[in-house]
Amino acid sequence: MPARIIDGKSLAASIRQRVAIEVAAYQHEVGRVPALHVLLVGEDPGSMIYVRHKERDANEVGMQGRVLRLPESTTEQQLLGLISELNADRAVNAILVQLPLPESIRASRVLEAVDPQKDVDGFHPKNVGALWSGLPALTPCTPLGCMRLLQEAKVKTKGARALVVGRSNIVGKPMAALLLAEHATVTMAHSRTVDLAERCREADILVAAIGRPKMISGDWLKAGAAVIDVGMNRDQDGRLCGDVDFSSAAEIAACITPVPGGVGPMTRAMLLENTLSAARMQAGATRAPSA
Repeated sequence: MPARIIDGKSLAASIRQRVAIEVAAYQHEVGRVPALHVLLVGEDPGSMIYVRHKERDANEVGMQGRVLRLPESTTEQQLLGLISELNADRAVNAILVQLPLPESIRASRVLEAVDPQKDVDGFHPKNVGALWSGLPALTPCTPLGCMRLLQEAKVKTKGARALVVGRSNIVGKPMAALLLAEHATVTMAHSRTVDLAERCREADILVAAIGRPKMISGDWLKAGAAVIDVGMNRDQDGRLCGDVDFSSAAEIAACITPVPGGVGPMTRAMLLENTLSAARMQAGATRAPSA
């Protein structure tokens, strides 16, 4: 029987509707809407599309979404100065620095400069440490969206063997932390893993985030596995595809996310949730002294 499709587009739409209701409630309580500021340095075509979507998504749910577009010539010190200003501005609840940055700017230095309470990407070392320690934190949007997709598909994580293929700080590592928190037995693999296909065949849950088009085929999967495909690639015909060969995988897996229409929409929806969470956290801290 072909795999059940985990519809990220539909789930993301329902999340956006709920966030819009909660934004209205936040505005009634606090007197203003949550504000997301996205910093874009340069004119990378992909990044320009991504930030336009983020700005539109925020505004559609009633938030203030704003993109600060900076020239390629922006220096690291200039960018750090702007981040410092946004950190100090109580009207700004969420800061997202769009990656990649120009080679002249150290991404690690920039990400560390963002106030952890406004770090809606969840990349600040303080948020990373909190995630791995099991403490409340702003969590990277893509792994968070993957977990919500597993929940939507009613995939049992407790005691399950989970394999995360990819070890990036953006997806692979935080994905492993979230799965561990839900009591899965987690293995991390990557492009240099010996006998990667065999490791995949052992997994009840497989998260593919390695960035190679259609690398994982159906004969690499355990029958009945849940497959979350984070990849966003172009195949030899120029069509969007994931890291998993969907047609062959769908014959083996119990459930699978499509590309497009799976993880992508959920990443954007989780950014809205993170922005609302950041705003609530800051409003609570603001009110605390007079409580």
